[in-house]
Amino acid sequence: MALAREVERYLRHIALERGRSVNTVAAYRRDLARYLDHLVERGIDEPAQIGEADVSAFVATVREPRPSDDGEVLAGVSASSAARMLSSVRGWHRFLAEDGIVARDVAAEQRPPKQVKRLPKAISIDEVERLLDACSGDDPIALRDRALLELLYATGARVSEAVDLAVDDVISASGSTVGVAVGDAVRLFGKGRKQRIVPLGRYAREALEAYLVRARPLLAPRGASTPALFLGARGARLSRQSVWLIIRDAAARASLTAELSPHTLRHSFATHLLEGGADVRVVQELLGHASVATTQLYTLVTADAVREAWATAHPRAL
Repeated sequence: MALAREVERYLRHIALERGRSVNTVAAYRRDLARYLDHLVERGIDEPAQIGEADVSAFVATVREPRPSDDGEVLAGVSASSAARMLSSVRGWHRFLAEDGIVARDVAAEQRPPKQVKRLPKAISIDEVERLLDACSGDDPIALRDRALLELLYATGARVSEAVDLAVDDVISASGSTVGVAVGDAVRLFGKGRKQRIVPLGRYAREALEAYLVRARPLLAPRGASTPALFLGARGARLSRQSVWLIIRDAAARASLTAELSPHTLRHSFATHLLEGGADVRVVQELLGHASVATTQLYTLVTADAVREAWATAHPRAL
């Protein structure tokens, strides 16, 4: 089938020539598989047969409720999910046009559905401390979990960036590998493998040192070596799913009722920095955001906190 063949060519292109991560390619594959199902249902089996109306109909269709195999009604995808799917579709159509497979890019003018602006969820400094304290202990797993959570909060790292870390990514502030005993920064690789250096701070540095000296050698497989910084109980690189479970279990032990995720610590990192007076462009650099507009969402969070404090404390607020 010509459609499936061209999708596979595109996926190879973004993986090999554009350096997209395995997770990104997998997400594109899922989105485009659903798009191909949509095209086939409309009787299309060649790229040249696709028109603007077919792309528009896809965006509308994925947002509509649909029946499941067991007769239940499934909700359509959110506006943000539809926008992500459209991004995958637009990338494929642009590739087809640039490669000369079709005469023009029929998805170029398609706009994503309007999304409701959702403010990032952050927890308080006290709640962060309770979460971290819930990982206290001297056994290897507790030392690893404390080091992991301290690093996530100290650096604002994405969960994918944290699990991809190597031991040699704990470095000096100048960027040289110096060993964890004196390492004061970490080298993170963000989207598109863009590198940034983020300070660790004393608490994260001490937690990492304790983990590397007293725990990681016990978790590492005997007779084998791995560069991964954070290891699971069987010696393999810690997975993103495992990090979610670690945070969920720590939240339960800390009696935190909010639903927490690795991104909660990233949001809290940014919010607390801005509340402490950090410049928004510095926070942008630390988070690895391509646009300052993304970082400015956090300024809305802190503005809300200011308004709430004023409304609570000012004698003429009510």
